[in-house]
Amino acid sequence: MSIIIKIDRYLRHTAMPVTRFGRLAANDPRLVGDLRRGRQPGPDLVARIEAFIEGPRA
Repeated sequence: MSIIIKIDRYLRHTAMPVTRFGRLAANDPRLVGDLRRGRQPGPDLVARIEAFIEGPRA
């Protein structure tokens, strides 16, 4: 499953704004928009995003 699909599922489940997700997961508020426009994340960024998604939820 692609990382953007995982992010979209997480965003739907949590109702978190895309800019907040980007800031919290990667310190980049444009992250989700850039990924939707074709940005290819490296393995380190994918690992950080997945760790954030799988981590404890406040």
